[in-house]
Amino acid sequence: MADLTNHKRDSLSGRTNSAVIFLHGYGADGNDLLGLADPLGEHLPDTMFFAPDAPERCTGNPMGYQWFPIPWIDGSSEEESRAGMMRAVDELNDYLDNVMVDYGFEADQIALLGFSQGTMMSLHVAPRREEAVSCVVGFSGRLLEPEMLEDEMRVKMPVLLIHGDEDDVVPPQSLPEAGQALQSAGFETYAHIMRGTGHGISPDGLSVALAFLREKLGYEAG
Repeated sequence: MADLTNHKRDSLSGRTNSAVIFLHGYGADGNDLLGLADPLGEHLPDTMFFAPDAPERCTGNPMGYQWFPIPWIDGSSEEESRAGMMRAVDELNDYLDNVMVDYGFEADQIALLGFSQGTMMSLHVAPRREEAVSCVVGFSGRLLEPEMLEDEMRVKMPVLLIHGDEDDVVPPQSLPEAGQALQSAGFETYAHIMRGTGHGISPDGLSVALAFLREKLGYEAG
């Protein structure tokens, strides 16, 4: 199993007490989200930022990567999509384990921040790990296999779901559907709607995410 390509930014302060791991969307790459380390890092000075490339070249955009195939975009079958997802789950778990070992992080010092397909991966993987990460922030995604969550989850962590109300890629209704399933399973769940926003990240959404990350990663208020 090939290791995921890693992109990272060191903490601004030179001290490292936590990590944010960005998981990008379909057809993008790790660097697509790593730019968020600039506005976030100013307020998370003791945090390192990581952004792996997904394991497969994207069928729909060969310049980028995908966590798994999407049948209605690339013509793959449901079986191929699920098999790709399970391979990506294994690779992402290995990546998270390696980050913890290589950089000395405990699970509760790590936050996952996903966008679109990266949110789907975050919400699937984090509850099924042996140790809970500090939190998950999910932009513009959905919860895969919500009916399996309660049976398969092993740990719980706070989750913030953020979605644009004009998203024409992943329907805005995906947020309340995911939120309801997470809450029913006992997760501390928060939500924010980005008004007038499509499939993207708006300044207000990023500000809400930053406040959530500061709290869950142990930064003092102010």
